[in-house]
Amino acid sequence: MHTDGHENAIEVTDLRRVYGGGFEAVRGITFSVARGEVFALLGTNGAGKTSTVELLEGLAAPAGGRVRVLGHDPHRERAAVRPRTGVMLQEGGFPAELTVAETARMWAGCTSHARPRDEVLDLVGLTSKAGVRVKQLSGGERRRLDLALALLGDPEVLFLDEPTTGLDAEGRRDTWELVRGLRDAGTTVLLTTHYLEEAEDLADRLAILHEGRIAASGTPAEVTAGRPSRMSFELPEGYFLGDLPPLADLGVCGHESDGRVVRLRTRELQRTATAVLAWAERTGVELRALDVRSASLEEAFLGIARAEEATA
Repeated sequence: MHTDGHENAIEVTDLRRVYGGGFEAVRGITFSVARGEVFALLGTNGAGKTSTVELLEGLAAPAGGRVRVLGHDPHRERAAVRPRTGVMLQEGGFPAELTVAETARMWAGCTSHARPRDEVLDLVGLTSKAGVRVKQLSGGERRRLDLALALLGDPEVLFLDEPTTGLDAEGRRDTWELVRGLRDAGTTVLLTTHYLEEAEDLADRLAILHEGRIAASGTPAEVTAGRPSRMSFELPEGYFLGDLPPLADLGVCGHESDGRVVRLRTRELQRTATAVLAWAERTGVELRALDVRSASLEEAFLGIARAEEATA
């Protein structure tokens, strides 16, 4: 595997992308991805995830800023970068009449130093489908084929655009295990996803894009730090929010109530949960639909979206 003397496999500085008509999809973002790291780009539809990844893959030149992949400009020095990267697009668009094995063989013919076809099909769990035509595959099986072809060149940097869309829970978990194994073997992985659990589980670091800008970045723990945890429950007939002890005494930093359903936000989850449960015990109250959740990436993600809406 090449080293090039660069600590980071991907370096992005003040990157911008503008489409015809002046729409600025990427508005000056900066981040880096270390070698052997899984980095996730998160964001709602239209946040700029795919637009960013296409610039990293060299499919277009940026309107401003700088991109380096393995020390090279992926657009101007495509010949130096492309053989060392793998790309899994959102939709592969392979010939429907070819079998899985024929598709892999065709793709291998276009790939420098391709890995054995059967080895790659086995990696993604498609060995039993080798003789099946692409048009007969399920959506999840097509995603597995997309991933297999991205791995054929044994890439140093792997771009995965929504890799588990269309997969069932088992397929998603299998893909996560595969990505972890690639990372452990030294592959750098940049993925986009709208599954927050996927990013929280897989990513060493991540960035949340919102309207073309990075709203938050860091490790999953760093991004969730400072975000409130949540506790919700339903009070029995005759009880309401005001019957609880003073919320400030419970460590609560925000709340909503809808009739007897109470939702609390807190930065001191143990203190709040203990106090609420102690009150329920003293009062002889049964808290139904009790749900207690630590601060999560979902809370951070939704918090960013709510903050943007509030200033809009």
